[in-house]
Amino acid sequence: MFSQKLKEYNLILASGSPRRQQFFKDLELNFELRLREIDEVYPDHLVADQITDYLAELKGKAFEGSLAENEILITSDTIVWHENKALGKPRDAEDASKMLQKLSNSSHQVITSVSFKTVESVSTFHDYTEVTFTALTDEMIHHYISNFKPFDKAGSYGIQDWIGLVGVKSIKGSYTNVMGLPTHLLFDYFNKL
Repeated sequence: MFSQKLKEYNLILASGSPRRQQFFKDLELNFELRLREIDEVYPDHLVADQITDYLAELKGKAFEGSLAENEILITSDTIVWHENKALGKPRDAEDASKMLQKLSNSSHQVITSVSFKTVESVSTFHDYTEVTFTALTDEMIHHYISNFKPFDKAGSYGIQDWIGLVGVKSIKGSYTNVMGLPTHLLFDYFNKL
């Protein structure tokens, strides 16, 4: 659908996430993958979407001075926001287990920011989705971590995984946002070009 509209642009996705890459393919976007290592560290005073906005833009700064006139760089970051704290990716199985125990039988917000960087400008958007888990038993948590190894996922879970099928009681907002990319915001941005 966007092939005509975006023919003047070279889209660059700067994300190692297989889910984000698949979303770009599913949206039938022609894109190039460019990855740069950055330390995902943010100032302590930031909260909620300030964190994800900051990190999405920080990922774009790694490409400063290397973009061509017709290129749009897309970077993104996702956190789980629970009891006024950010839950990022777990360090190990023990950390993942603690995170899932915190999320058990409660609601949290998944926040994803998407940043679009060109030579001339940076536009950053974010989205919130509320997810409620049922009570997760230690056995469920152990099974999930052992078999699905959610160490690359904010909050230690992927809603599309087994834990999402058995543990998510309700969701309010964008499902793709919980997976790491609010695709409707991407669509809106490209539609307005």
